Amino acid sequence: MFRKFQWVGSSLLGVAALITTVSLGNVSSVAQNRDGTKIVATFLPMYIFTKGVTGEGGEVEILVPPGTDPHDYQATPENARTIAEADVLVKNGLGFEEFLEKLVDGTGNSQLQEIDASQNIEPIEEKEDDHDDRDRHDHDHHHSHGHSHEEGNPHVWLDPVLAQQQVKNIRDGLIQANPNNATTYQTNANIYLQKLQQLDQEFKTRLAPFQGCKFIAFHDAYPYLAKRYNLQQMAVVELPQDNITPKDIQRVINATKEYQVKALLGEIGYDDSRVQQIAKDIGVPVKKLDPLESGLLDPEHYFTAMRNNLKTLEEVCK
Repeated sequence: MFRKFQWVGSSLLGVAALITTVSLGNVSSVAQNRDGTKIVATFLPMYIFTKGVTGEGGEVEILVPPGTDPHDYQATPENARTIAEADVLVKNGLGFEEFLEKLVDGTGNSQLQEIDASQNIEPIEEKEDDHDDRDRHDHDHHHSHGHSHEEGNPHVWLDPVLAQQQVKNIRDGLIQANPNNATTYQTNANIYLQKLQQLDQEFKTRLAPFQGCKFIAFHDAYPYLAKRYNLQQMAVVELPQDNITPKDIQRVINATKEYQVKALLGEIGYDDSRVQQIAKDIGVPVKKLDPLESGLLDPEHYFTAMRNNLKTLEEVCK
């Protein structure tokens, strides 16, 4: 009885393999589930874009849990295990994942294929930002919410046009790593890219009346978004995570007066009750933007979060 069952099982597998070969298009998602390409993405936007390309069948793990600050992330032994077993690693690049190189070297996984999602993207140099409040307050910098990135500003995923480039880089990298799934990756990427084009169109249309709108941020995450839609990030006022001093408050007040901005842009997931208070004193609103470092592990979450950002920018610039 047992032997017979085994035989039936193996002949079924044979038939399945045959079907797969004959009509690769229709059952590619089935094949994908079986081929077990282990993909690891560094943090939420990379996970979202990767999952957008692999579709439901793809096995994608995330290294930095959503809601954890990727800038200061300390790798865990579990991360090391994940990387050691992975076939493909998707990273944002531009020096964003500071913990990564050491982690990858430490695992000695020579088979690992790394996909740099920012390949062929021209970064905005941070040093050249002459409105940057940090240069004048360098001594405060070490205690602050801010981070300097030598390879330019890494927050490219917040620009719907550069996001398309990132998705294409991920698609091409995955096809190279796993040519059997090329059709699936192509199809899914096309759908996702169309949605990103649509999102870009919405941003263009709805922000068109607000060209040159000025804002001040507390995290240097939005220069690409500002540049794309002709808004002006006038200054980045770095604030400490805790113990905001009167001097910090004065810097916010000075910057607001100097640049005559209509609003301050706080950050989702960052407590800024003091900033709210300052804004009330100066008589400008604080609105929250989402840098997408926390949120749902779902490819659609990008669009929800970015449409909320669009609404926020409209309110700020009115």
